[in-house]
Amino acid sequence: MKDTVSSLVDSKIKDLNVHVDDAFTSLEEGKKIFNIVLDSNEVIDLNKITDASRIINEIMDKHEELLEDIDELDIYSKEKGKIENE
Repeated sequence: MKDTVSSLVDSKIKDLNVHVDDAFTSLEEGKKIFNIVLDSNEVIDLNKITDASRIINEIMDKHEELLEDIDELDIYSKEKGKIENE
């Protein structure tokens, strides 16, 4: 699943310096969730997540077959630890 999502979105989000690290489904509180995990060589701030999410949502809307039996799409970044001078 990761390879499929990566091939669809990585080229579109590369200007944000982020890429798909993982894509998988999970079951949480009875809902089937499609998770897309983003990563970068730098800390990913909320603005980048928001921008990447908009791009990814548009792409995933065009590929509904990937989300057929999915209740929710969740896009988030890997945790990088504490930012210096926060």
